[in-house]
Amino acid sequence: MRRLVGLGLVALLFIIGCSTEKSKSAKYILGKQGYTAIAYGGYRNHDRSVAPNVDEIKEDLRILDAMGVRIVRTYHARLYGHTPRLLAAIREMKMADPDFEMYVMLGAWMQCENAWTAHPVHDKPDKYENEAEIIQAIKLANQYPDIVKVIAVGNESMVHWAESYYVHPRIILKEVIRLQNLKSSGEIPTDLWITTSDNFDSWGGGDDSYHVPALDSLIRAVDYLSVHSYPFHDTHYNPNWWWLPKEEESWTKERQVRSAIERSVKRVSNQIDSVHAYIRSIGVDKPIHIGETGWASSDNHLYGAEGSGAADEFKEMLFYQKIRAFSQSRGMACFYFEAFDEPWKDGKNPGGSENHFGLITVDGEVKMPLWEAFDKGVFNDLSRGGELLRKSLDGNMERGLSLAFSPPNSND
Repeated sequence: MRRLVGLGLVALLFIIGCSTEKSKSAKYILGKQGYTAIAYGGYRNHDRSVAPNVDEIKEDLRILDAMGVRIVRTYHARLYGHTPRLLAAIREMKMADPDFEMYVMLGAWMQCENAWTAHPVHDKPDKYENEAEIIQAIKLANQYPDIVKVIAVGNESMVHWAESYYVHPRIILKEVIRLQNLKSSGEIPTDLWITTSDNFDSWGGGDDSYHVPALDSLIRAVDYLSVHSYPFHDTHYNPNWWWLPKEEESWTKERQVRSAIERSVKRVSNQIDSVHAYIRSIGVDKPIHIGETGWASSDNHLYGAEGSGAADEFKEMLFYQKIRAFSQSRGMACFYFEAFDEPWKDGKNPGGSENHFGLITVDGEVKMPLWEAFDKGVFNDLSRGGELLRKSLDGNMERGLSLAFSPPNSND
C-alpha cells in the first residue's frame, strides 16, 4: 500500500510539474493571439451567496475552453469561495489533461472605510476587508503559481461615480507597492504582474480631477494598466455621440445599427488613446490592456426601447466581433465582460441590463455573438445546469435584427 501511495504521489508531482513547465507569464499571454481573455463570474442565482461549486465551475470551464478562452478574470479573492473553487477546478482539469490551459487574473477587492453606507470615507481604506483580500490573493498566487498570472488590486475602486466604496489612488498605490516588494523578495512569484483595473478616467484619460501625484506614482508602480471602457453605458450617460446622425436618417435600420457600433468601438479606441496620452505626458511607457468592456443583450429601463435603445443581441454580436478585432489589431488583451449572465447583479429587476451582459445565459442559451462558433460545432455535447447548449432566438438572425433598435434622434 505504501508503495502505491508513493507512486501516486510521484505521478501527482509529475503532472503538476509538467503543468508548471507549460505555464506562461502574464507578459507572454496578455494580448497574444490564441489567448482570449474574458471576465468570469459563475454565479447562477439571484442570491450571490449561492456560489457555484467545483463541478459547476468545471462545466463552465469546458465551455470557455471550447470558445478558445485561455485567461479568466475574477473580482474577489475570497467572497463565498468562488475564486478558490475556480482555481481548484482549473488545477484538477490540468491534472486530468496536461494539455488543458487556463490562467487567472485574480482580483482583490478594495473599498473605503464605511463602504456601502450613507457615510463612506473615501480617503481611508476598509482596513479589515482590504487586508483580508490581499492576504488571500498572496496565498492563492503562491498556491497556484502555474495558474495565477495577474493580481488586480481593486476593481473600479478609484472612479468617482462608484460613490459607495471608491478610494483615493494612494490606497491602491500602497498595496501595489507592497505586492511589488514581495515579488522583489521572492515571497510571491517573480513573473506575477500587478495592476489595478479601473475606468479610463481613473487612469488619467479624462477628467483632470483624477490627475493627482498618487495616480502618477501608481502608474509607475504597476506592471501594466488595466483600463475599462463602456460605450454601452455612455449611450445613456453621455449620449451625444450615440444619437443617430442626420445624414444616416434615411439608411436602413441594419446599416444604422452597424454604424452605431463602429462609433462605439471608436469610442473605446479614443478612450484608450487618451490614457496613452496621459501616461506619456508623465514620461511613462507601459502596456495597456482592456480590463473590461461589454454590451448587454437586453434591458427594460435606461438602455431599452424607452431609453437609448442600445440593448439587444444584434448589437451585442456586432460589438463583440468588432472589439475583439480592434484589440487584436492593437496587440491588447480584452477581458470581455462577460462569459455568462449573472442574475444577482440586479436581483430586484430581472429585466435590468446588468443581468444580461453574458455571452451565454444561465440556462445555456448561446447568444448571437457566439452563433458562428456554435455552427462550427465547438459546443457539441456541452451543457450548463444539465441543459445542452443551444442558440438563443431559435437561431433566427432576422429575428435578432427585428428586435434591435436604431439609435434615437437627438430630439427624441
